[in-house]
Amino acid sequence: MSKLFLVPTPVGNLGDITFRSVEILKSVDLILAEDTRKSGILLKHYGINRPLQSHHKFNEHASLEKVIQKLKSGTTIALISDAGTPGISDPGFLLVRECIHQNIETEVLPGATAFLPALVNSGLPMDRFVFEGFLPQKKGRQKRLKELQEESKTMVFYESPHRLIKTLQQFGEHFSLKRSASVSRELTKIHEETIRGTIEELITYFSQKPVRGEIVIVVGGKS
Repeated sequence: MSKLFLVPTPVGNLGDITFRSVEILKSVDLILAEDTRKSGILLKHYGINRPLQSHHKFNEHASLEKVIQKLKSGTTIALISDAGTPGISDPGFLLVRECIHQNIETEVLPGATAFLPALVNSGLPMDRFVFEGFLPQKKGRQKRLKELQEESKTMVFYESPHRLIKTLQQFGEHFSLKRSASVSRELTKIHEETIRGTIEELITYFSQKPVRGEIVIVVGGKS
Protein backbone atom coordinates (compact mmCIF):
# COMPACT_ATOMS: atom_id res chain seq x y z
CA MET A 1 0.00 0.00 0.00
CA SER A 2 1.45 3.37 -1.02
CA LYS A 3 2.18 5.95 1.63
CA LEU A 4 4.16 9.14 2.01
CA PHE A 5 6.21 9.42 5.21
CA LEU A 6 7.55 12.79 6.36
CA VAL A 7 10.64 11.98 8.40
CA PRO A 8 12.43 14.60 10.54
CA THR A 9 16.23 14.55 10.43
CA PRO A 10 18.74 16.01 12.91
CA VAL A 11 19.34 19.76 12.83
CA GLY A 12 23.00 19.14 13.66
CA ASN A 13 23.94 16.22 15.91
CA LEU A 14 23.44 12.98 13.96
CA GLY A 15 22.31 11.26 17.16
CA ASP A 16 19.09 13.29 17.21
CA ILE A 17 17.06 10.93 15.06
CA THR A 18 14.49 8.46 16.37
CA PHE A 19 14.79 4.69 16.07
CA ARG A 20 11.49 4.69 14.22
CA SER A 21 12.73 7.24 11.70
CA VAL A 22 15.71 5.03 10.88
CA GLU A 23 13.43 1.99 10.52
CA ILE A 24 11.13 3.85 8.13
CA LEU A 25 14.02 5.15 6.01
CA LYS A 26 15.40 1.61 5.74
CA SER A 27 12.02 0.20 4.67
CA VAL A 28 10.69 2.64 2.04
CA ASP A 29 11.11 2.19 -1.70
CA LEU A 30 12.35 5.74 -2.30
CA ILE A 31 13.71 8.66 -0.28
CA LEU A 32 13.14 12.23 -1.47
CA ALA A 33 15.89 14.51 -0.16
CA GLU A 34 16.38 18.26 -0.32
CA ASP A 35 20.13 17.83 -0.89
CA THR A 36 21.10 14.26 -1.78
CA ARG A 37 24.77 14.87 -0.94
CA LYS A 38 24.03 16.21 2.53
CA SER A 39 21.40 13.58 3.25
CA GLY A 40 23.76 10.92 1.98
CA ILE A 41 26.02 11.55 4.98
CA LEU A 42 23.18 10.84 7.40
CA LEU A 43 21.96 7.80 5.50
CA LYS A 44 25.45 6.31 5.29
CA HIS A 45 25.96 6.89 9.04
CA TYR A 46 22.93 4.70 9.77
CA GLY A 47 23.55 2.12 7.07
CA ILE A 48 20.51 3.19 5.04
CA ASN A 49 20.86 2.17 1.41
CA ARG A 50 17.67 3.14 -0.42
CA PRO A 51 17.17 4.89 -3.77
CA LEU A 52 17.57 8.65 -3.35
CA GLN A 53 16.00 11.43 -5.43
CA SER A 54 16.29 15.20 -5.10
CA HIS A 55 13.20 17.15 -4.08
CA HIS A 56 13.79 20.80 -3.26
CA LYS A 57 12.13 24.21 -3.62
CA PHE A 58 13.50 24.69 -7.14
CA ASN A 59 12.08 21.46 -8.59
CA GLU A 60 9.15 20.48 -6.35
CA HIS A 61 6.54 22.02 -8.65
CA ALA A 62 7.94 20.24 -11.71
CA SER A 63 8.44 16.87 -10.01
CA LEU A 64 5.16 16.82 -8.06
CA GLU A 65 3.10 14.90 -10.61
CA LYS A 66 5.80 12.23 -11.10
CA VAL A 67 6.05 11.67 -7.34
CA ILE A 68 2.27 11.38 -7.07
CA GLN A 69 2.21 8.83 -9.89
CA LYS A 70 4.85 6.75 -8.10
CA LEU A 71 2.78 6.83 -4.93
CA LYS A 72 -0.34 5.81 -6.85
CA SER A 73 1.55 2.87 -8.36
CA GLY A 74 2.25 1.51 -4.87
CA THR A 75 5.65 3.04 -4.12
CA THR A 76 6.31 3.91 -0.49
CA ILE A 77 8.20 7.20 -0.22
CA ALA A 78 9.89 9.09 2.61
CA LEU A 79 10.47 12.83 2.38
CA ILE A 80 13.37 14.34 4.33
CA SER A 81 14.87 17.83 4.37
CA ASP A 82 18.45 18.91 5.02
CA ALA A 83 17.64 19.38 8.70
CA GLY A 84 14.53 19.25 10.86
CA THR A 85 10.95 18.45 9.93
CA PRO A 86 9.91 18.59 6.25
CA GLY A 87 7.42 21.37 5.55
CA ILE A 88 8.74 23.67 8.30
CA SER A 89 10.50 26.32 6.17
CA ASP A 90 11.41 23.44 3.84
CA PRO A 91 9.70 21.60 0.96
CA GLY A 92 6.78 19.41 1.96
CA PHE A 93 3.57 21.42 1.89
CA LEU A 94 2.86 21.02 -1.84
CA LEU A 95 3.39 17.27 -1.76
CA VAL A 96 1.29 16.72 1.38
CA ARG A 97 -1.54 18.85 -0.01
CA GLU A 98 -1.59 16.92 -3.28
CA CYS A 99 -1.51 13.59 -1.46
CA ILE A 100 -4.55 14.67 0.54
CA HIS A 101 -6.34 15.71 -2.66
CA GLN A 102 -5.50 12.34 -4.25
CA ASN A 103 -6.48 10.33 -1.13
CA ILE A 104 -2.93 9.08 -0.69
CA GLU A 105 -2.09 8.26 2.92
CA THR A 106 0.48 10.47 4.65
CA GLU A 107 2.21 9.93 7.97
CA VAL A 108 4.35 12.49 9.79
CA LEU A 109 6.89 11.21 12.30
CA PRO A 110 7.75 13.34 15.35
CA GLY A 111 11.29 14.57 15.67
CA ALA A 112 13.77 17.37 15.43
CA THR A 113 12.97 20.94 14.46
CA ALA A 114 15.19 23.92 15.19
CA PHE A 115 12.75 26.49 16.53
CA LEU A 116 11.48 24.51 19.55
CA PRO A 117 14.77 24.19 21.48
CA ALA A 118 15.58 27.82 20.65
CA LEU A 119 12.18 28.95 21.94
CA VAL A 120 12.38 26.93 25.15
CA ASN A 121 15.96 28.09 25.80
CA SER A 122 15.18 31.76 25.15
CA GLY A 123 13.67 32.38 28.56
CA LEU A 124 10.77 34.21 26.89
CA PRO A 125 7.10 33.28 27.36
CA MET A 126 6.25 30.15 25.36
CA ASP A 127 2.65 29.50 26.36
CA ARG A 128 1.63 31.31 23.17
CA PHE A 129 3.96 32.08 20.27
CA VAL A 130 3.98 32.75 16.53
CA PHE A 131 6.39 31.04 14.16
CA GLU A 132 7.37 33.35 11.29
CA GLY A 133 10.17 31.29 9.74
CA PHE A 134 12.19 33.29 7.20
CA LEU A 135 10.92 36.82 6.59
CA PRO A 136 10.66 37.88 2.93
CA GLN A 137 14.13 39.02 1.83
CA LYS A 138 12.89 41.99 -0.21
CA LYS A 139 9.30 42.41 -1.35
CA GLY A 140 6.88 42.33 1.55
CA ARG A 141 9.52 42.43 4.29
CA GLN A 142 8.74 45.92 5.61
CA LYS A 143 5.02 45.25 5.42
CA ARG A 144 5.35 42.08 7.49
CA LEU A 145 7.51 43.81 10.10
CA LYS A 146 4.93 46.59 10.43
CA GLU A 147 2.19 43.99 10.88
CA LEU A 148 4.18 42.37 13.69
CA GLN A 149 4.71 45.63 15.62
CA GLU A 150 1.55 45.03 17.66
CA GLU A 151 2.10 41.30 18.14
CA SER A 152 1.85 40.43 21.84
CA LYS A 153 2.97 36.82 21.56
CA THR A 154 6.60 35.66 21.45
CA MET A 155 7.85 35.59 17.85
CA VAL A 156 10.24 33.04 16.32
CA PHE A 157 12.26 33.68 13.16
CA TYR A 158 14.82 31.81 11.07
CA GLU A 159 17.70 33.79 9.59
CA SER A 160 20.98 33.25 7.75
CA PRO A 161 24.20 34.34 9.48
CA HIS A 162 25.10 37.02 6.93
CA ARG A 163 21.73 38.76 7.41
CA LEU A 164 21.60 38.52 11.21
CA ILE A 165 22.83 42.04 12.05
CA LYS A 166 20.60 43.69 9.45
CA THR A 167 17.58 41.77 10.70
CA LEU A 168 18.27 42.66 14.33
CA GLN A 169 18.61 46.31 13.34
CA GLN A 170 15.24 46.15 11.57
CA PHE A 171 13.72 44.52 14.66
CA GLY A 172 15.11 47.41 16.70
CA GLU A 173 13.47 49.92 14.35
CA HIS A 174 10.07 48.21 14.38
CA PHE A 175 9.91 46.60 17.84
CA SER A 176 12.31 48.82 19.94
CA LEU A 177 15.97 48.28 20.71
CA LYS A 178 14.99 47.54 24.32
CA ARG A 179 12.77 44.56 23.40
CA SER A 180 13.95 41.26 24.95
CA ALA A 181 15.20 38.65 22.50
CA SER A 182 17.56 35.72 22.05
CA VAL A 183 19.70 34.37 19.23
CA SER A 184 20.50 30.66 19.01
CA ARG A 185 22.98 29.29 16.50
CA GLU A 186 24.65 25.96 15.71
CA LEU A 187 21.91 24.13 17.63
CA THR A 188 22.93 20.64 18.84
CA LYS A 189 26.46 21.11 17.46
CA ILE A 190 29.81 21.53 19.25
CA HIS A 191 29.72 25.33 19.08
CA GLU A 192 26.04 25.71 20.03
CA GLU A 193 25.35 29.15 21.48
CA THR A 194 22.32 31.04 22.79
CA ILE A 195 22.74 34.74 23.62
CA ARG A 196 19.95 36.57 25.44
CA GLY A 197 19.38 40.26 26.07
CA THR A 198 17.82 43.28 24.48
CA ILE A 199 17.89 43.62 20.72
CA GLU A 200 20.44 46.40 21.17
CA GLU A 201 22.70 44.13 23.25
CA LEU A 202 22.44 41.36 20.67
CA ILE A 203 23.44 43.76 17.88
CA THR A 204 26.49 44.81 19.89
CA TYR A 205 27.49 41.24 20.68
CA PHE A 206 27.21 39.81 17.18
CA SER A 207 28.79 42.91 15.57
CA GLN A 208 32.05 42.02 17.32
CA LYS A 209 32.49 38.49 15.96
CA PRO A 210 32.01 36.47 12.77
CA VAL A 211 28.63 34.76 12.75
CA ARG A 212 28.34 31.19 11.46
CA GLY A 213 25.71 28.50 11.46
CA GLU A 214 21.94 28.44 11.14
CA ILE A 215 20.19 31.10 13.21
CA VAL A 216 16.97 31.13 15.24
CA ILE A 217 15.87 34.52 16.64
CA VAL A 218 13.25 34.65 19.37
CA VAL A 219 11.70 38.06 20.14
CA GLY A 220 9.40 38.91 23.01
CA GLY A 221 5.96 40.22 22.14
CA LYS A 222 4.76 43.75 22.74
CA SER A 223 3.84 44.41 26.37
